[in-house]
Amino acid sequence: MTLLSPSGAAAYWGALYFQSLMRLAGEAEPEARFTAILDCADRPGDVLAAFRQGIKHVVFHGTGEVRDKLAAIAEAQGARLLARVPADLDLARMRDPVAACRDLFAVRL
Repeated sequence: MTLLSPSGAAAYWGALYFQSLMRLAGEAEPEARFTAILDCADRPGDVLAAFRQGIKHVVFHGTGEVRDKLAAIAEAQGARLLARVPADLDLARMRDPVAACRDLFAVRL
C-alpha cells in the first residue's frame, strides 16, 4: 500500500512531521506494509530536507537541471524522486469517493 501526503505537504507539514506520522502509523499497525511518499511540489529545498530526514520517496514537480541534480542525490542515497503522484487513489475521478476510501483502507488479512 502507498501512503501519500497531501499535495505540497512538505511545505506546511515538514519532513520531520511526515516522518513522525508514518512512524506512528507503523507502530499502530505493526503488520502493515506501506510505502510513504512525501509530496514536495516544486520546492527543491523541501526535497533535500526530506532526504536529510531519511525519507526515501518524494514527489518533485520541478524540471530541468534542478531535477537532474535532485535525481542524482536521490540515487546516491538509495531514495526515489518521483515526477508525479502515483494514481492509487484519485478522489476527483471517483464516482463514490467515500466507498473508494473505505475500499482502500479496508483491512486485508
